[in-house]
Amino acid sequence: MSAPGDARRSFYDVELPLNDLDPDAVEEALLDLGASSITLVDRGDEPVLEPKPGEIRLWSDTLVRALFDDSHDALRTLAELAARLGAGAVADARVRPVAMRDWERAWLADWKPLRFGRRLWVCPTASDRPPDPDAVVVRLDPGLAFGTGTHPTTALCLQLLDSLPWPGRSLIDYGCGSGILGIAALKMGAARVQAVDLDPQALIATRENALRNGVSSALEVQGVPARLDRASCVVANILAGPLIELAPLLTEACEAGGDLILSGMLKPQAHAVKDAYASGFDQVQIIGRDEWCCLHARRMA
Repeated sequence: MSAPGDARRSFYDVELPLNDLDPDAVEEALLDLGASSITLVDRGDEPVLEPKPGEIRLWSDTLVRALFDDSHDALRTLAELAARLGAGAVADARVRPVAMRDWERAWLADWKPLRFGRRLWVCPTASDRPPDPDAVVVRLDPGLAFGTGTHPTTALCLQLLDSLPWPGRSLIDYGCGSGILGIAALKMGAARVQAVDLDPQALIATRENALRNGVSSALEVQGVPARLDRASCVVANILAGPLIELAPLLTEACEAGGDLILSGMLKPQAHAVKDAYASGFDQVQIIGRDEWCCLHARRMA
């Protein structure tokens, strides 16, 4: 018999369509029955983009997937779930075993070093250094917060950061996530970075990643609301709505002649974001990847 926490313990998934069930009631029932984790999955191809603050919007065809370990009998779990939610709730449910894997190693095995622009690289901590002698390397593994460079919005920011001169300059990274953008700027020669996020997990991840990359002494982490110093570059990789709302704050934080990099917006949203900053900035360029785009502007003197 395996001891609690033994890596040899087996697991199984219980999957059922959400249909008209209350998602909070389903989650509560599954957790009460011993689920280790619960995931809501889109069974179609229905994007849910930019919900309003505090809004949780689900797909019209949602699958609930709950993970249980082998200390919970699958048939008994289904029976108790039917008693809690009704027999119809589990009519289309299915149980399937989950193969045991070292998920962290599996993830990292598929994540390779990535180059952005001419010299900036983001690499897993265990990977070899790129052969380019001029490479600037940020070491980062998937973790608590958004931002490893694989998403187009982050990649576009990194590409633009690589194109700027950094020695002696300062950066504000508003919505820092993993801290990847501020860390990249410091590795390329920036003097100081203020990293801001409303998610406490992001602040933890940013501190840890800065320490891992040897730049923690030049990086200040703040929650929201933040006290911002003026900086020679301001970057915000969030969403179009917050970018528009934050225009007065981010404009004031950018020094005259400084650079502004805004990302996280879909291409049809670029004009609205651009208009929100038009009174204080001259547009330099808009670059895109897939359905996303990134705006680079310069603060008027």
